[in-house]
Amino acid sequence: MALSEKKTTAGVSYQSESAAYFEQRTLRRYAGVWSLWALGVGAVISGDFFGWNFGLASGGFGGLLVATGIIAVMYVCMCYAIAEMSPALPHTGGAYSFARTAMGPWGGFITGLAENMEYVLTPAVIVVGIAGYMNTIVQEVTGASLPAPVWWFLFYAAFVGLNVLGVEATFRFTVVITALALGILVVFWVGALPHFSLEHALNITPAEGHGRWLPFGLGGVAAALPFAIWFYLAIEQLPLAAEEAHDPARDMPKGLMYGIATLIIASLLTLFLNAGIAPGAAEVGASDNPLFLGFKTIFGEGVGAAGLALVAVAGLVASFHTIIYAYGRNIYSLSRAGYFPKWMSVTHGRFQTPHVALIIGAVLGYVVALGIEYGESVFGEGVPVGAVLLNMAVFGAVIAYIMQMASFIVLRVRFASMERPYVNPLGNAGAAVAGLIAAVTLVFLFLNEDYRVGVVGCALWFLGGIVYFAIHGRHHMVLSPEEEAAMQHEEEARMQGLG
Repeated sequence: MALSEKKTTAGVSYQSESAAYFEQRTLRRYAGVWSLWALGVGAVISGDFFGWNFGLASGGFGGLLVATGIIAVMYVCMCYAIAEMSPALPHTGGAYSFARTAMGPWGGFITGLAENMEYVLTPAVIVVGIAGYMNTIVQEVTGASLPAPVWWFLFYAAFVGLNVLGVEATFRFTVVITALALGILVVFWVGALPHFSLEHALNITPAEGHGRWLPFGLGGVAAALPFAIWFYLAIEQLPLAAEEAHDPARDMPKGLMYGIATLIIASLLTLFLNAGIAPGAAEVGASDNPLFLGFKTIFGEGVGAAGLALVAVAGLVASFHTIIYAYGRNIYSLSRAGYFPKWMSVTHGRFQTPHVALIIGAVLGYVVALGIEYGESVFGEGVPVGAVLLNMAVFGAVIAYIMQMASFIVLRVRFASMERPYVNPLGNAGAAVAGLIAAVTLVFLFLNEDYRVGVVGCALWFLGGIVYFAIHGRHHMVLSPEEEAAMQHEEEARMQGLG
């Protein structure tokens, strides 16, 4: 591979690769506005089927409700900001490309690495939920069961394979499975409504000195924040599809705003109607399959309820499938630019999908889940694997959110003349609010002793990645589309400053 030129900026060395380098790393355009809506909603919809409910155990119904309101504000502000940045910087790098333009290579790498942790760990959380539902269903019908890691392997293999088959197959399946998941939730909400009672939602025994609405006080609200994030986490992945969208300038803002509106409505209905029917918040808050508990209340025990729960797995599959897409594009873009080893970004010759990145992300997520499943001596007996992984994923997410909101403000200040097909009506104030809520959540992640070991492990992983980039990665960068666009904007800003 012949090198045509080298550049150095901010202590980072770049090389221009040959046309063959990028030909081996080609993606195909396919997505329109509804494909993007499905990608955003589908990535998150599992949060209504599993994960959010652990927030009931941490904060009670009232505590989780307040936390959900706070987090909804954060995501609305963040989606408006991303809706402005993505059409202005329409690259597969997404969050990394925003930060790269705003804050240079180090800002881009830190943001990309944080998002990488989020997207690699989130499917691991979801596959734990899938295994919980599948085992319950199989036991109800046959009395048998499979070890959870077997379920994890089967689902990873199936959906990594589907993502490798091509962007057309990925997006078509995403639209169908997302619509099915929403349909299942509608059936649940309608069926649960006649059974709803606040007595069920408020059945968690309060700690001394606290009431039933906030059984663990304001500390419970803080502890519930990471679980409230699960209602919305990964909607921000949409910019990763920019190079596979037909018209990102038009479709990306619409996909983001339609998506977050859908998710806010779904989160409130699920929180009230799943916690507010028998067996109630206390049992729902400790379950690996909370929606199944609700289906049994609505439709009774037996094969009928098990069949509905099997259909409910579609909600988890929707997010599992779409976030596998996200980590594949995240690893691909960081590798193509040289932040990660370059061989990770090679795409499949026939399907033009980042098959190497997809496999690497699956292996990492699976290994981490195994470590927690069999690490009782570290995490403690009875600590839910899914809840530990969820807090670890949220650690990466909130760092990426802080960096993206900082990027938005810097882009507004440093690159005021940049063409912006969509303008965020909330401006810098909205981005500052989202960044502040993310920063507070990051602090609170370290306060829950049950999950602190996992969060500290993520912090060490994060620091290890920074050391890798300092020692090796920064000396082997590539002038990828994200990097060249950032340099062009920097040059334009410099010339305007001279003028």
